[in-house]
Amino acid sequence: MRASRAAAAITIVCATLAAAGCAASSANMLTLPPETPFVLTEVTGVEPLGQVTGADAASATDKYAVHGTDLGSMFQHDGKTWFVFGDTFGERPPGFTGGGGSFWRSNTMGYTTDTDPSDGITLDGMILDEFGAAAELLPSKKVDNDEMTVIPTHGFAANGAMYLHWMSVRHWGDPGEWEVNDAGLAKSTDDGQSWKVLDEPRWDGESQFVQVSPAPISEGGTDWTYFWGITHGRFGGASVMKVETSELERQDAYHYFTGTDAEGRPKWGDSVDEAAIVVDDTVGELSVVWNEYLDRWIMTYLREGTGVVMREGITPWGPWGEPLDVVPAADLPGLYAPYMAPHYTDDGGKTIYFALSVWDPYNVFWYKAELSKD
Repeated sequence: MRASRAAAAITIVCATLAAAGCAASSANMLTLPPETPFVLTEVTGVEPLGQVTGADAASATDKYAVHGTDLGSMFQHDGKTWFVFGDTFGERPPGFTGGGGSFWRSNTMGYTTDTDPSDGITLDGMILDEFGAAAELLPSKKVDNDEMTVIPTHGFAANGAMYLHWMSVRHWGDPGEWEVNDAGLAKSTDDGQSWKVLDEPRWDGESQFVQVSPAPISEGGTDWTYFWGITHGRFGGASVMKVETSELERQDAYHYFTGTDAEGRPKWGDSVDEAAIVVDDTVGELSVVWNEYLDRWIMTYLREGTGVVMREGITPWGPWGEPLDVVPAADLPGLYAPYMAPHYTDDGGKTIYFALSVWDPYNVFWYKAELSKD
């Protein structure tokens, strides 16, 4: 699929993804010439490479009382790749499907020094409690219709610290729908051993930034963190916000993409209510990274009822190409959360690797895929 779209024509210094562990070789992360065509034609060679979590994983995470968990967004910090998981459970009855079991923790984190994604990922360890079990990083009340759980939607490194973006879930509704109190950031300055929930920034549970995918970008000599965001559940579109990385902990420092001017240049507002939709679809558990092979942004997400899809982006705010199938839901029922990391690629980015959650057996799996371009 090819299309020709106008992109913003502004002068930008080449971005460096140091905090994400991937140095960009292109100056095109924020601007490309007008009438830039899409180049991604298909995603093929999709193949599972093993489990990341669970008793059957190479890591055998049941030794940390992690028999079942989900999500698995990734970021680099202090020479390790950190995997951030959602609701985590200890022992589970045979044949149990979905979230549930003993020893419930709302969130956990593992880490690895595994730099070869081609044969799967093995965790070196996890953040542990005093008993040697995977620790809950951020507490939750675990009370339905109050605060059912606190889910980390993504982690990232910045300013020498580790951050988690979290959402406070009030109630799980129908499949793909849930009610959220609010969302915000938590910070660790001791390599994930302890976490502080920050007073700000905070986003309302109906906002466009309940769930996010972050990326560091250097613009005009200033380090920024961009976030692609979606609302609660899986039935809304994606928006974009940015903040100077040094100001991550200031609510009023965030800027929200509101559209483009007549010349195609991005416009930014100071109110989250102004945030424009840049991908108009049913977007669940999105992941956005820069891909050197395409010289483009790529976004993966669960398209409810369809499966995991990928879009190509000319700039962070678009235009974004049509969704291409990666893993159809019919081929793998109960799939969700297709998380990528910019450093887990081969062949100059032609081969990508990603984590994928499966509701039954409620664990995280490791996949590869091949990108084709015109």
